[in-house]
Amino acid sequence: MKFAFLADPLDSFKIYKDTTYAMMAEAAGRGHAIYAFEQKDMAFEVDNVVAHVARITLTGDAKDWYRADPPARMHLSEFDAVMVRKDPPFDMEYIYATYLLEMAERQGARIFNKPEAIRTHNEKAAIAQFSQFTAPTLIASDAARLRAFHQQHRDVILKPLDGMGGAGIFRVKEDGLNLGSIIETLTANGTRTIMAQRFIPEISAGDKRVLLIDGEVVPFCLARIPQGNEVRGNLAVGGRGVAQPISARDREIGETLGPILSQRGLLLVGLDVIGDCLTEINVTSPTCFQEIKQQTGFDVAAKFIDALEKAARQ
Repeated sequence: MKFAFLADPLDSFKIYKDTTYAMMAEAAGRGHAIYAFEQKDMAFEVDNVVAHVARITLTGDAKDWYRADPPARMHLSEFDAVMVRKDPPFDMEYIYATYLLEMAERQGARIFNKPEAIRTHNEKAAIAQFSQFTAPTLIASDAARLRAFHQQHRDVILKPLDGMGGAGIFRVKEDGLNLGSIIETLTANGTRTIMAQRFIPEISAGDKRVLLIDGEVVPFCLARIPQGNEVRGNLAVGGRGVAQPISARDREIGETLGPILSQRGLLLVGLDVIGDCLTEINVTSPTCFQEIKQQTGFDVAAKFIDALEKAARQ
């Protein structure tokens, strides 16, 4: 098969932990042809969505890990599957990319995750559809509402709706120190919508990444554990990743959401769970494949490529 990956620049990959690389390596190991392109490489021309796409050969060298053929103009429908692996920020350029990918779908392209589903499942706000699993949450831009939420819950997390890797996340404790300044900054003085959540003390045991592949729960998660005085467990800000079997509650959340999200066109989803509470639904470029395999032996990439091959044949 021919698999294309819409991703960030390949030179930015840290292949010892990169999930997209793990996907590529597993697919290439099965004899599939691997291609890569970036968001800026796509265009709508006359009546087709095309992209400048490069065929990729993996070298096995940890530092000089790939060779790329000269990019060629190709229709996205020429591939058996196109995997969207572009990291946030989920800005208007990302939205425009989903429009182009939807046009490509109408021309026969098979795209995973489905671009409409990526666009309609904001990774923070989508948890509101499953409030039976969440801590108290507010999505708003109004300072008075945000202040009232803090007044009610006393210890809260405030974060933007379009970031990743823990960027822009603040904890405000009972003393309310800097609450006004944080609200002004995150909301751009009331012009940008953000999320507030009651602080979940179980973050000390880790922010767990629970993976769903074609609606099925991966039996191991990665708990991202905050270090030092840091409140965020994200690996990007120094959290320590500890793979562990999923809990009964993790499985309950995953088995409830899995079939629903799969039916909506989300082949790969990363749920973030702190304690017993769902905090995010990651659909753009979920990670943690390699950390789970390295620590448990469970080959998440193999399970994913199994699902991708099946979906591409349907």
